[in-house]
Amino acid sequence: MDTGIWPESESFKDKGMGKVPSRWKGICQEGEGFNRSHCNRKIIGARWYLKGYEAEFGKLDPNDGVEFLSPRDASGHGCHTSSTASGALVENANFRGLAQGLARGGAPSSWLAIYKVCWATGGCSSADLLAAFDDAIFDGVNVLSVSLGSPPPLSTYVDDALAIGSFHAVARGISVVCSAGNSGPYPQTVINTAPWVITVAASTIDRDFPAVVTMGNNQTVVGQSFHTGREVNKFHPIVYGADIAATDVDENSAGSCDLETLNATLARGKIVLCFQSRSQRSAVIASRSVLKVKGAGVIFAQFPTKDVSCPWSFPCIQVDFAAGTSLLTYIAASRNPGVKFSFSKTVTGQQLAPEVAYFSSRGPSSLSPSVLKPDIAAPGVDILASWSPASSSKPLDSPQNKESPVNFKLDSGTSMACPHISGIVALLKGIHPTWSPAAIKSALVTTASVTDEYGQNTVAEGAPHKQADPFDYGGGHVDPNKALSPGLIYDMEISDYVCFLYAMGYNSTAISLMTRVRTPCRKSAKFLLNLNLPSITIPELKQRLTVSRTVTNVGPINSVYFARVQAPAGAHVTVKPLILSFNSTTKKLKFKVTICSQLKVQGRYSFGNLYWEDGIHVVRIPLTVRIIINDYFYTET
Repeated sequence: MDTGIWPESESFKDKGMGKVPSRWKGICQEGEGFNRSHCNRKIIGARWYLKGYEAEFGKLDPNDGVEFLSPRDASGHGCHTSSTASGALVENANFRGLAQGLARGGAPSSWLAIYKVCWATGGCSSADLLAAFDDAIFDGVNVLSVSLGSPPPLSTYVDDALAIGSFHAVARGISVVCSAGNSGPYPQTVINTAPWVITVAASTIDRDFPAVVTMGNNQTVVGQSFHTGREVNKFHPIVYGADIAATDVDENSAGSCDLETLNATLARGKIVLCFQSRSQRSAVIASRSVLKVKGAGVIFAQFPTKDVSCPWSFPCIQVDFAAGTSLLTYIAASRNPGVKFSFSKTVTGQQLAPEVAYFSSRGPSSLSPSVLKPDIAAPGVDILASWSPASSSKPLDSPQNKESPVNFKLDSGTSMACPHISGIVALLKGIHPTWSPAAIKSALVTTASVTDEYGQNTVAEGAPHKQADPFDYGGGHVDPNKALSPGLIYDMEISDYVCFLYAMGYNSTAISLMTRVRTPCRKSAKFLLNLNLPSITIPELKQRLTVSRTVTNVGPINSVYFARVQAPAGAHVTVKPLILSFNSTTKKLKFKVTICSQLKVQGRYSFGNLYWEDGIHVVRIPLTVRIIINDYFYTET
């Protein structure tokens, strides 16, 4: 469910694909620039939804050249996510010569159905989204990849279209995978937090795109860039934005190269050094500002991150604040300061990976803090995938934009991480067709990795960088091969989710309207903590507390698992029983976890783990606890 597809892309060719399954009920809905012939044995369904959009946002005018009234993708976003999840093998894929190699989706032999619910304007209607869920369920999909959502404040689960639609999909055995949002690194910003969906955070990979800035004194600093266009490998004068502020403009605004802040005469033909500020955080805006005054290029100094935000269509290099400060010192000390850029190149294996991306939204959930979110992390930084050549993705109105259309593009976001998990879920479904969506989520979470490739604890980008915790990445970074054989799973039924809604305090009428099922439930806040999730999250530990979980053996029939606890700081944790024995008649077992505080002061969240091990499998769930001494942080005597 996204912005559509570009069916001519190499990623969606059907060579080697099997017959369309006989149970498939989907259609190939025609429209502008799209007919039945654009579906094949790869794209087996395509629908588009406009009625809700036009009722909510007004008439969509296709004559402005930015949209197609059809499943055809005008923005590129849907193309990117579809090819990441399911794309066929494409040799020599690259973005303007960068990241060159063999591209393929996570599940390249899977079939693909497109539901265009969002438009190039950025609008997505709740009514269209619900209609698409209805159609996808009727058509017979197995996995839904949904890289969309709204930032906080979060709607209640009984009012949120994505939560309602995904509930009905999960009730029919369809796994729904969602993006966690791009409002990080701030806490409580995670979105799509319903316990029945898989919520995906974004992480980095070990590939980067270094470009060297050489100063006139022959010293160099290294940044990152996607620019491979106009020649910049000759010296240009360099100025600091604050030193060329336009008349009556605040120096701080000019220092970050905000729009309409630079003196055109002083900027013409020069490289402009810009520093990210609280009010101007965008390398794209800085580039647009410098381009408008006919500058030669931009060096944008910002907080350290692996995500390249510089536009590719204008000479722009992204450096960290330390490198930016070195350049500023050079400018101040030199009579005629000048710099030149090298072209960007592709380097792999030089970056520690994975790290949680700076922009990736963080937990805890602002709606249901006892449900750990996000669930899992996957690659979402500078990801190469198929793109729509019709996209207006070129962010700047510069001469280079007249070049050939882009068919593959590097992009970042939890939108890019989400389809990585969708592809993995498709592979798991193929091998374990009887597993429920909850079982598949459990397999992903309990086998995830919390270390980088060198065995060091995973880092989360932020201010400052820190050791990652479950609010950054849920269970950890996905490990697809281990998820195939998790040993134990934490399974759930639809009645558990209905009772969760009652425990959230929603009224029975709203729940019945949402779920269309009647389940006897007690309105118990304790149920929220006992929901059979592959995690234990206690937002308020005021006294000794016991929670329970049930595990199902999906490994060898005769298995014995032993408990091991890494307790959160300030908490004491006991598990009963300590040993779980499974055989041909005992496939499910319940255990209890008791947690009590060892602190006499107000605590912040602390993190631990509970392991079940049988010598082959290591089944890990995160323990997250916040100790509350009083109902209020401060009391007056």
